[in-house]
Amino acid sequence: MHYNKKKIALAALPIAVMLHSASLWADQYSDAAEKWVDNEFTVSTLSKQQQLEEMHWFTEAAKSFRGMDINVASETLTTHKYESQVLAKAFTEITGINLHHDLIQEGDVIEKLQTQMQSGRNIYDAYINDSDLIGTHFRYGKVVPISDMMAGDGKDYTSPTLDLDDFIGLSFTTGPDGKLYQLPDQQFANLYWFRADWFARPDLKAKFKSIYGYDLGVPVNWSAYQDIAEFFTDKVKNLDGKRVYGHMDYGKKDPSLGWRFTDAWFSMAGAGDKGLPNGLPVDEWGIRVESCHPVGSSVSRGGATNGPAAVYATQKYVDWLSSYAPPEAQGMTFSESGPVPAQGNVAQQIFWYTAFTADMTKKGLPVVNEDGTPKWRMAPSPVGPYWEQGMKKGYQDVGSWTFMKSTPEKRRLAAWLYAQFTTSKTVSLKKTLVGLTPIRESDINSQAMTDAAPNLGGLVEFYRSPARTEWSPTGTNVPDYPKLAQLWWQYVSQAASGEATPQEALNGLAAAQDKVMGRLERAKVQPNCGPKLNKPRDEAYWLAQPGAPKAKLANEKPQGVTVAYDELLKSWQKK
Repeated sequence: MHYNKKKIALAALPIAVMLHSASLWADQYSDAAEKWVDNEFTVSTLSKQQQLEEMHWFTEAAKSFRGMDINVASETLTTHKYESQVLAKAFTEITGINLHHDLIQEGDVIEKLQTQMQSGRNIYDAYINDSDLIGTHFRYGKVVPISDMMAGDGKDYTSPTLDLDDFIGLSFTTGPDGKLYQLPDQQFANLYWFRADWFARPDLKAKFKSIYGYDLGVPVNWSAYQDIAEFFTDKVKNLDGKRVYGHMDYGKKDPSLGWRFTDAWFSMAGAGDKGLPNGLPVDEWGIRVESCHPVGSSVSRGGATNGPAAVYATQKYVDWLSSYAPPEAQGMTFSESGPVPAQGNVAQQIFWYTAFTADMTKKGLPVVNEDGTPKWRMAPSPVGPYWEQGMKKGYQDVGSWTFMKSTPEKRRLAAWLYAQFTTSKTVSLKKTLVGLTPIRESDINSQAMTDAAPNLGGLVEFYRSPARTEWSPTGTNVPDYPKLAQLWWQYVSQAASGEATPQEALNGLAAAQDKVMGRLERAKVQPNCGPKLNKPRDEAYWLAQPGAPKAKLANEKPQGVTVAYDELLKSWQKK
């Protein structure tokens, strides 16, 4: 009798231990969620209860992946540092998945991605990779489209609170087939930057108007930008005991010189066609597509890479750099030139990445007031004489979650949970305030962003404005971003250094791009919408057709036009 009782008690022991253990685990994860919500994710568009419910979903969805080591990679932006140092730890504690988020240089991200695409070997379980590769991903068929995953093997692992409609960048990560290929994780635009305090000085305003005949203000066109650059460099020269310059750029032969141009230098000038998010049939790289097939970038094939608008833009780049920028700018790279405007001797920059906002608002800088408000503002970049209403105005970087078919299913789905976690409403507003790279409409319109706006120099106003849709990443016309992007700096540097004229440099670039696309066509490596090059014909034929490539204008410097910054903000509010 006693023996039987003891036997029954022993038999029941594992069940009790298991139940006790399960409740401990549940407490461990829910305690972790509560700790993170209370101490870190203190600003959110969700209530605390909604945040805890969202986190509970992640805990439950992660059960079958607990204990796994998952590896993801991104470039080294402030936003991604926050993910790597804070969000990866939070995710690990809330889900039990050991998440390792590596920070590597942007070029290394693309190199690892390319290697994984070509070898089929799983290097990372997911990447945050620029949406500039949308044309590459769509054509090679090596990535798992997000929309396929959500409807297929990831259906049970897709958060009910993901709310795709709240993301502002989905048009940039959608292929010509209508599928969503990547999930936006961070976004920043390149906008015009200027010293609002200098532009407001009565003495400088009066002097500018007396020389140029119109008001000193935010330049609407490149003519005004050039006049302002000349004014500060050659007419003002010194302010508050400092030599000042009216322009900032960089010119060293370096891969970052290519970004300066592929990041939509030609779109501001007006080289491409109308159409958002990118010009069709000719985009801002000058690549023409017909029925989704790239057919050429040379004017002789119907492209615009070496057309009059692109040559004009490149000539302006060369002239402004040599005439109006600090002398050392010629030998600088992107990263070396980035901090220069914050040093207080530059009046304006035609395009400046809003990802620098956090660094440009640090107290103690010459461009920040005692109360922490900036002396500078950001505004839409001015446009060149070839630009027409309905065209994109500039570049927007959209780092996006990308999943490869070569990643084992279980690892990919565990990484998909982390991707959703880093973009979830529980954490996205805090992440936005840290990195200033917004992805959600709800975050942009939140009270927290309204409160932060006075210290951010126009960032919040821009993202709340209808104007933001005119800034977009590289689009789907570019069939192989890694192969084509690396050509740009090699040819643009020839113009920057004076080795070649802008026309000669761009003729070389256009021919090199067509050569790469010709190789892709012959190799038949792109099952979806691969290149089919047009036969070359007389350039005059194409220049006489409507749209891009556009014939040379008789007057490339029309009258300068400016607008008062406050009027610009009001015009956005009316739309």
